[in-house]
Amino acid sequence: MWKDFKKFAFQGNIFDLAVAVVIGSAFGAIVTSFVENIITPLVGILAGGIDFTGLSITVGNAEILYGNFIQSFVDFLIIAFAIFMAIRVLSKFKKKEEKVVEEVIDKQEQLLTEIRDILKEQNVK
Repeated sequence: MWKDFKKFAFQGNIFDLAVAVVIGSAFGAIVTSFVENIITPLVGILAGGIDFTGLSITVGNAEILYGNFIQSFVDFLIIAFAIFMAIRVLSKFKKKEEKVVEEVIDKQEQLLTEIRDILKEQNVK
């Protein structure tokens, strides 16, 4: 069991995972800052400054802060939309790069394609 654990712990994958977690945390901080400092104020201006955090109900001695939940849900939707838009823009750039790469066909590949087509024609006859 110890041998299997050492093999797992010192594989390249575990180190890649650790790097991904650290980078993911840093990216999470960037996204949170972007949403809190840029997106949320803009949405607040558009929505007339609506803030749900003050909403609560008192039941006996307990105070239920349902406004915080609503605000967290709205923040989640904003973050999800911002990430969706960023990924959409990045995927468009990636598609453009792929198109440029696909359009470039070297002479050797073109010649081989022509030879293949000629051989297909000869086999059909």
